[in-house]
Amino acid sequence: MTEEEIFAVLRAQIIDVLPEAADVEITLDHSMRDLGANSIDRMDVVIAAQEELGVKVPNGDLTGATDLRSLVAVFREHLSARA
Repeated sequence: MTEEEIFAVLRAQIIDVLPEAADVEITLDHSMRDLGANSIDRMDVVIAAQEELGVKVPNGDLTGATDLRSLVAVFREHLSARA
């Protein structure tokens, strides 16, 4: 799966959890906090993305993801390891 495909999944989940983010041009440089997500919102996005992508990422691997670019990289790494 490409970075663009993973980002599209994350973007869709962010908009699902934070409908007001639909009016923002979400980029890889944004953090979910930048987009107005609280800790519960962020967890909802990550869980939903994991379900859609069919991958389980340990919480410890997610702690270093400070923006969407790094979150995409974490998901991509786990998807590659699974393949």
